[in-house]
Amino acid sequence: MAEIRLYVTSTEKGAAEILDLLSEVFGEEDFAIATTEVDEKKDIWEASVYMMTDEEDEVRERIAAGIAHAFPNMLIEREIIPDIDWIAKSLEGLKPVRAGRFIVHGSHDRDKVKINDIAIEIDAGQAFGTGHHGTTAGCLEVIEDVMRARTVRNALDLGTGSGVLAIAVRKLKPVPVLATDIDPVAVRVAKENVRRNGIATGLRLETAPGFHSKSFREEGPFDLIIANILARPLIKMAPQLVTHLAPGGSVILSGILATQRWKVLSAYNGAKLRHVRTIWRNGWVTIHLQHG
Repeated sequence: MAEIRLYVTSTEKGAAEILDLLSEVFGEEDFAIATTEVDEKKDIWEASVYMMTDEEDEVRERIAAGIAHAFPNMLIEREIIPDIDWIAKSLEGLKPVRAGRFIVHGSHDRDKVKINDIAIEIDAGQAFGTGHHGTTAGCLEVIEDVMRARTVRNALDLGTGSGVLAIAVRKLKPVPVLATDIDPVAVRVAKENVRRNGIATGLRLETAPGFHSKSFREEGPFDLIIANILARPLIKMAPQLVTHLAPGGSVILSGILATQRWKVLSAYNGAKLRHVRTIWRNGWVTIHLQHG
C-alpha cells in the first residue's frame, strides 16, 4: 500500500493558517502535517497531510471541511510518495550543521569535527531532530547563550525527538537532564543517540504525554526548560509548563512559525514570563523567555 500526501498551495501566511486549522482537525492522530516552501521569491508554500492510500477519501473530506470557512474552494492536490529509503537518501545531502560551538553531524562526517567543537552525532532516523531544521539549530544557539550567562542546575527537554537538545545540554555542562516525548519510538531512538554520544549518566529519558509523568515532580522544578514542538501545543501547555519552572528559570520555545510568534508570546506573557530574545531561521523562530 502506497503512502500519499494531500496538499494545498498558498502563501507563507496562508500555509501557516492552514497548518493551524489542520492541527485542530487531526489533533494528535497519527497523521504527519507539514508546511513546505516551494518558491521563496513568489511566496509559494504547500501545507500537506501524509497518509496511506486507503485513508485518502476520509482525510480529503476532513481537510476540505476544516479549511472551507477560511479558504473556500481551495484545490486539494494529490501526490504519491515514492518508495525510497529516506534515511539513506537524506544522509546523501546532510552536511554538518554548526550552531555556536555545537556541530551536529552524521556518522559519515566525523572527520569534520574540529578540536574545540562540541560534537553531537545524530544520523537521520525515525525521530525528529538532526540539527538541520531551523528550529533545532535555533535552540542549540540559545541553549549555549543561556547556559553561559546563567546558572543552570538541571534541565528539561520536552518533546525530545532524537534527543539532540538534551544531549547538547549534557555535553555543555554536566547537569541532570530529563528528556521526554509522547512517542515511545522517539524515546528509543533518543536512548540510542545518547549512548552513541558517550553519555552514560545524568540524562533520563521517559515516554510522557503532557505533564502527567511522575518524572517531572521527581526531577523538577527546572532551571531550564526547552520545548521544540509546535505553536498550538506550546500555547495550550503554557500554564502547566511554568509550574515546573524554577524561580528565575529560562524557557526556550521553538517549532514556531514566524507568523505565530505573537500568539505564543501572549500565552507565556500571561503566564508571567518575560521575553528575552527571539531568533529567526528560515521562517521559524526560537524564543527565549525568563521567569521573574
